[in-house]
Amino acid sequence: MKIILHIIKKEFLQFKRDPKMLVMVIFAPVIQLIFLGYAATFDVNIVHTAVFDMDRSSGSRAFVEQFEKSGYFSIDYYIHDYEELNTLVNHAKVIVGIVIPRNFEKDMYSGKKPVVQAIFDGSDGNTASIAAGYVQSIFTSYAGEIMQEMISNKGQFVLPAGTLEPETRVWYNPELKTRKFMVPGIVGLLLMLITLILTSLAIVKEKEIGTFEQLIVTPIKPYQLIIGKLVPFTIVGLLATVVVLTAMQVIFNIPVRGSTSFLFVATTIYVLSLLGLGLFVSTISKTQQQAMMLAIFAIMLPMVYLSGFAFPIENMPKSIQYVTYLIPLRYFITIIRGIILKGIGFSQLWVETTVLLLMGIAILLLSSLRFKRKLD
Repeated sequence: MKIILHIIKKEFLQFKRDPKMLVMVIFAPVIQLIFLGYAATFDVNIVHTAVFDMDRSSGSRAFVEQFEKSGYFSIDYYIHDYEELNTLVNHAKVIVGIVIPRNFEKDMYSGKKPVVQAIFDGSDGNTASIAAGYVQSIFTSYAGEIMQEMISNKGQFVLPAGTLEPETRVWYNPELKTRKFMVPGIVGLLLMLITLILTSLAIVKEKEIGTFEQLIVTPIKPYQLIIGKLVPFTIVGLLATVVVLTAMQVIFNIPVRGSTSFLFVATTIYVLSLLGLGLFVSTISKTQQQAMMLAIFAIMLPMVYLSGFAFPIENMPKSIQYVTYLIPLRYFITIIRGIILKGIGFSQLWVETTVLLLMGIAILLLSSLRFKRKLD
């Protein structure tokens, strides 16, 4: 036990002697959280719009006002022909073009159904689909107002029987801000970045400077060296988690609704997988550059793409969905989003927690065995 404690003390002394390491552990996660937190959002708050009003009536102007009042649409251009609209869309000046036909007001109040054309720049499918939802909502709302006005003009003051008025309630994220969904996942990414890369680089660095060979010839058993190397990075990872969660609550006002203790237990389990992967990278890398490239391109990027962090797993091909079951980050993101956003605990997340634990033990054990063979 004393030998392990001496190795742990040695690792923390190395942290202390390396100011860059302290910056990477304490300040870099907060900076990355801020950048990613503000950048990693799929919200569409401003829809740049052009209007081609061929009717030029009070009814068409009132219709356009509905877009301005919504707060989502910026009417940047009033145009006079399709060629001008085509130019604006091609040069990415607008996302939506609203074309109001002639006799719009006349048809609307005579009982006919006027057809309004909405043209979208579909090069960004996500933005176009969200904008289309906004447009559809305004169309429906305005049509309802006109119907109610016509009914009132006929002396009726109630809507016909059978009309439904939905009352919407959104749980966990009432503002429907994607940032609240993305930021908890970013915690998992930053933890992976710190723990995985630090573990692999620290061991490879000792190989490069020659201190690793000195450790091998000392009367230290392989398991003592492995534990002494991994415990400090576990502590560093948990410290980084505290820093990032604090920054998340202070900067983005996203509180942890569930159990904080369960969150740290799940984080510790997740760290087991990361330590094992970092240990594995260190056994197959000869230089820090190799370790960095392997950690990023062979482990981190696939985990980001296949974990459900940004892309829904349900939308992936079936063959890829099966691969995602091998990604530890998939389970941790489900756990951390459930705890932070929904306030649920182990009773709802026991499957993900158990799988993550078994996976972490297996990865760490296999990597430790390979590391031990390297020592021998």
